[in-house]
Amino acid sequence: MDKNSDVLCQPDKSKSCGACCGLYNYVNSSRSSLTERLRARTKRFHEIVKNKNDIKNYVSETIAGEDWKKRYEVIYCCEYLGFLDSAERKVGCLLHPAQNSGLDLRDVSFYGQKLCAGHLCPSHHFIPKSQSQILIKIIDDWYLYGLCITDIDLVKTYFRLLANHIGEEVKPEVFDNEALKKIACQYFDWKITWPFRSPDANRLGKYYFDGSQYMISYIDYEGYGRDVSKFNTIFLSLSSVFKNAKEIEEAESLILSNIDNFIHTYERVF
Repeated sequence: MDKNSDVLCQPDKSKSCGACCGLYNYVNSSRSSLTERLRARTKRFHEIVKNKNDIKNYVSETIAGEDWKKRYEVIYCCEYLGFLDSAERKVGCLLHPAQNSGLDLRDVSFYGQKLCAGHLCPSHHFIPKSQSQILIKIIDDWYLYGLCITDIDLVKTYFRLLANHIGEEVKPEVFDNEALKKIACQYFDWKITWPFRSPDANRLGKYYFDGSQYMISYIDYEGYGRDVSKFNTIFLSLSSVFKNAKEIEEAESLILSNIDNFIHTYERVF
């Protein structure tokens, strides 16, 4: 693990997060769409920007060449977010001095150099360090990592449920075991593959947007003739939408199965 992994946006050489730069705020925020967007920006930036005076040309071409429809208008989508490496494993700021032979160009950005350099997202404060270290350890995919590390409920609820059953906090070194790593990755992969995920473009985790406002989503358990699920926070984080009570039961069974599988494997190994 990289010595700078306390900074969750750039924890190591295999992934990073660009959520604060509006990465997931486009109406089309699919992996393929974002990859194409970031790839085109990175190529354009390196072709055009040879000094600070060239940045205006880069911005003009980027604005003209992209679809800027947003989920939530208030969140700014930074045009300087791109890929930092040729393998396209890390997203980040194309203006950063590490990308420009030590020259810091971030003062031309919307937020400016000072805010960009000093801002830490809420996950730094609300996700326990041991839990963020686990995510850094098991997820090597910029797209999935950014979606998960910024979803505080998804992370904390899972590890709380595991700890409640095991009787102790799950430590990062536990995931040196490939079987346990695979089980945890199955859970976090649901951020993308969850079968009950809402297809609505204005939905991201537990939030849905009407352009200028955001609201917390709600599952009408009473309307389905049942109590609120003990996995409600997870369901909301996974953008769940259910047609009936049977689907809720199926969703609960998926999560229970994952937790039981983890516990049984943990007890066998340790």
